[in-house]
Amino acid sequence: MENIGGGRVLGLDVGERRIGVAISDPDRRFALPLHSIDGRDRRAAIDEIIRIATGDEVGEIVVGLPLSLSGAAGAQAETTEAFAKALEERLPLPLHLWDERLSTQEAQRRIADEHNPSGRGRRPRARRIEADTDALAASIILQAFLDRRRNTLE
Repeated sequence: MENIGGGRVLGLDVGERRIGVAISDPDRRFALPLHSIDGRDRRAAIDEIIRIATGDEVGEIVVGLPLSLSGAAGAQAETTEAFAKALEERLPLPLHLWDERLSTQEAQRRIADEHNPSGRGRRPRARRIEADTDALAASIILQAFLDRRRNTLE
């Protein structure tokens, strides 16, 4: 597969409180969840993303765009676009906005299944699930981007 920007691809799931972070393997075939970072201080969050991108030789960034089920952009999508623009101004890498509809719900389902496969008994702690969910949602967004690109190029 062609590495259009060179290097790995970083995936971000931007929320009000946390930003989920995922990264591709060097061949850009698989998305791996990293962790979530505090997103309340946007400037500090961008600093952290720049550190990650620089340290892991990132060549492109994918930011999940939270569209409504109808495809319309609401207030959260506008906030995400503003964050992406601020990031792009400080980190001059190709940046792609990617439709992330239902990625968080998919991540929550996967984590709940992993922690409680039978669906019965104790549920995992909510705070840990939220942090895990953000990084997993970022990896779901990134994997969809990588798959689409690979299918388009093959």
